[in-house]
Amino acid sequence: MPIVISKNKREAGLLNAVREISGVDVARCLQCKKCTNGCPVATLVKVPPSEIIRRLLLNEDDSTVNSDLVWMCASCETCFSRCPMQIDMAAIMDALRIISIKRNTAKQKGNVPLFNKWFLKTVKVFGRTYDLGMIAAYKVGTSNYFQDADKFPMMLRKRKIALFPSFKADKKYVTRIFKKKN
Repeated sequence: MPIVISKNKREAGLLNAVREISGVDVARCLQCKKCTNGCPVATLVKVPPSEIIRRLLLNEDDSTVNSDLVWMCASCETCFSRCPMQIDMAAIMDALRIISIKRNTAKQKGNVPLFNKWFLKTVKVFGRTYDLGMIAAYKVGTSNYFQDADKFPMMLRKRKIALFPSFKADKKYVTRIFKKKN
């Protein structure tokens, strides 16, 4: 997919914002595409990881923030482990999600932004994920209450999901992480 570059010279606003939020120097990328070759979701998205980096370097703000990979990235860090320059793509994706939400452009197809919101909210409140609370909030947000409800008893029986949240996490540490990200 070719990238169309406009002739208007623009400031690197998005690139600087991503660098500030993530702490990653995107300009170090060699465009070797090892991140894309190892990415488990690269075949499912229109814009692979290496192209996100390229778009950032070319100051393509809108097409980068609105990219489907921003919300589809699994943050598995396979790209980071394969990158010869140790560029943390998961941190870049987190930064792009934050920017997308701030700009109110989080309109990805499906419910990925909603899931992301409730996942992070449960981590912020409980210090770790609370699956049942996250699922309940997500179901209310999607108004799809009974999809996969038949799997719930088996998950309880096999202890794959807890009825009550765990409070074992270091709450001060988690709070500090969320303050640093914002």
